Amino acid sequence: MEITFLQALWFLLIAVLIGGYFILDGFDLGAGVLYPFVAKNDKEKSIVRRSIGPVWDGNEVWLLTAGGALFAAFPAAYATTFSGFYLAVMLVLFGLIVRAISLEYRVHDLKWKKIWDGCFFVGSLLPALLLGVAIGNVFAGIPMDAIGNYSGIPLLGLVTPFTLLCGILGLAMFLAQGASWLALKAPVDSELRQRALKLRTPLQLIALVLFVLLTAYALFAYAPSMLPITTVLAWLFAALFVVALVAAFILGKKDKDLLVFLLQSGAAFFLVGVFAASMFPNFVIAAPGSVGPAITAMSAASSELSLAWMTGITCVGLPIVLVYHVIIYRTFRGRVADEDLNY
Repeated sequence: MEITFLQALWFLLIAVLIGGYFILDGFDLGAGVLYPFVAKNDKEKSIVRRSIGPVWDGNEVWLLTAGGALFAAFPAAYATTFSGFYLAVMLVLFGLIVRAISLEYRVHDLKWKKIWDGCFFVGSLLPALLLGVAIGNVFAGIPMDAIGNYSGIPLLGLVTPFTLLCGILGLAMFLAQGASWLALKAPVDSELRQRALKLRTPLQLIALVLFVLLTAYALFAYAPSMLPITTVLAWLFAALFVVALVAAFILGKKDKDLLVFLLQSGAAFFLVGVFAASMFPNFVIAAPGSVGPAITAMSAASSELSLAWMTGITCVGLPIVLVYHVIIYRTFRGRVADEDLNY
């Protein structure tokens, strides 16, 4: 079965949405995980919260949009991934909900501020780790029955050395993005910024080493079967990932905080590109011994009419979302000042 233009387009769009989420929510999840380690007093904690306060909820929209697009465009893939990863998905949602509540209550409920600080950390850590584990599973393959249902052990069956390494790589990337964001937003001479700078470079190096190890692991243990064009794209994205991280590392020594953050964000997007190109046109690989076949863009797609309508709606809605993000980030650009510490 050959893939159609609209099926390939929506595979690409979902990859872009996930890449957008890794960029936008990556830095505020990373900042949340770093929160107890870089912020040592109430003022520094307020700076961290304020740096992400105006943007975190808009950033999470990209994850919801990616899930909604997968449901509408490729319902069979959505059914398998969300049912198979049900407990993991619930943990991610639990983390995001607890994180949102802690951000809103922390400034109003000072008696419980340590509890809310802990919730902010845990609520940031769970999604940052589990999202990488989920991507590792769909790449490595999951056991499925004849109709595409997950047939492995709930949650525990999803944790393998490879998927755990994927999760740790994703966490390292989020932490490096969070450190880059805090270095960009914290006052220039603050100790908070200095702590973020000290963490940024080691985290970038850790992410780079993990990426090399994970690439070697994937090539030798799984040997993914790819089309010639996607093989070229996968290696191109891998090269861009390495170049972006190395450039961010070099520029970090010259106090180019904005360029470092942009390069770090680009690396996050290129990392998603590596996985997407390596998997195309598969959404979920069937693990060895599975009764059911792999779920592909062709087998899981909605009708061409549905995809056409979705494309038209996206042409209208996506520019509006992008304009919203441009306005928000322009409005709250610059470093956090003392008069901003009301979040």
